[in-house]
Amino acid sequence: MARLFALIALPFFASFTIAAEPRTEFRGVWVASVANIDWPSKPGLSADVQQKELTAMLDRFAALNFNAIVLQIRPMCDALYASDLEPWSEFLTGVSGKDPGYDPLTFAVTEAHKRGLELHAWFNPYRARSPAAKSEPTAKHLVKARPDLAKKYGKHHWLNPTNPEVQAHSLAVILDVVKRYDLDGIHMDDYFYPYPELDEDKKEIPFPDDDTWTTYQTAGGKPARDDWRRDAVNAFVKKLYRETKALKPWVKVGISPFGIWRPGYPASIAGFDQYGKLYADAKLWFNEGWVDYFTPQLYWPIAQEKQSYPVLMNWWAGENAKKRHLWIGNIPSRVAGTKAWPVREIADQIELTRKSGTATGNIHFSAKPILAAGNGLADAFADIYKEPALIPPSPWLSKAIPDAPNVERNGDTLTVAVDPKTICRLWLTTTVEGKTTHRMIVANDAVTRIVLPKDATEIRVRSIDRYATVSK
Repeated sequence: MARLFALIALPFFASFTIAAEPRTEFRGVWVASVANIDWPSKPGLSADVQQKELTAMLDRFAALNFNAIVLQIRPMCDALYASDLEPWSEFLTGVSGKDPGYDPLTFAVTEAHKRGLELHAWFNPYRARSPAAKSEPTAKHLVKARPDLAKKYGKHHWLNPTNPEVQAHSLAVILDVVKRYDLDGIHMDDYFYPYPELDEDKKEIPFPDDDTWTTYQTAGGKPARDDWRRDAVNAFVKKLYRETKALKPWVKVGISPFGIWRPGYPASIAGFDQYGKLYADAKLWFNEGWVDYFTPQLYWPIAQEKQSYPVLMNWWAGENAKKRHLWIGNIPSRVAGTKAWPVREIADQIELTRKSGTATGNIHFSAKPILAAGNGLADAFADIYKEPALIPPSPWLSKAIPDAPNVERNGDTLTVAVDPKTICRLWLTTTVEGKTTHRMIVANDAVTRIVLPKDATEIRVRSIDRYATVSK
């Protein structure tokens, strides 16, 4: 390793020897906070312990050559960040509304960027309270402050997506975070209308939106009730995309819906109908380009014919009319489950994604199983992600090519900087030493100094901007 790059005063770097350009591939992981699934490991930890847990997790994912973290910051109308709109999450301190003593999102963004990782903020737009909640909700929480908006539904409380006040509130919450934090993306998963709850007789409980349905009918609304529900969700998705782009066009908008749009699409597919049950017309959102990346949750094995991973992946690729990113959602946590998958299943799914020619990355649920000892997942990822990869660029957001960085060489040291007006996320450095090519992806600092191989004969340095576009 002595002849490879050494990095001065930066905590993250990746170096490898290869003749080709680095792979362009999104490698994300969901870090779930609801019920303390991934982080923090339990409620009530000190700020110092929470921060140590998160930095250890970020270090491991950077070492495994992941390049993005999708961090859940609004699990149930609460906040893992400083907010004037919603109370602090109990998953931080064990008490709803209690200040943890620092801003976890500011900390997470800063530490992720130090390690060359993108940070995407994950929101649940309509879930108000889940059975995982243990503390009494604060008076500021919508369950208490606006019970007309946050209604009991089965074991949960849920916001009514057809209520204009709900749409306005959830939109304000997300855009507030976009404005105030240096995010790389915002993200929503498959919870729009909730999965149906059942009563004691195993019958579906009707969702409590009679109030807005009655108002709609009284005003002379025409669509049937199911279409009216879908129209409300569609309007929210479209407006969120438009208003995020108006604020910060480089912030990517991503949605991860249930992996099947409708049974029979394509013909061999059977299973849950998100269009009919969650009132989520995910196909429309992808068709219309109301996302920058689309991550259908293909949580089934390759060989499971009725929910075939490659068949569904290829079907979704055929719906990508606006040529957005298609990054598949995978579930390596099944390797650690009671009906454990073989580790090879996840590696084979990633290889199928790569071979598709249409999907350019994966996001994995969730963090803790990947890093757990003894299940083989970390070793599998170390092999399949053995070389660093660049985030795929988004040319529909910006076609500009960044200027080449300013580079000065003083002996065996390279000093790299960019014009202060340019927002540079990363450096990509290529050096030829004899017959060996070294490439390094380095997190940006105001001025970065890199020690070069002794016999370097050719040096190229490129900056990578907020759109993941590589410079001259």
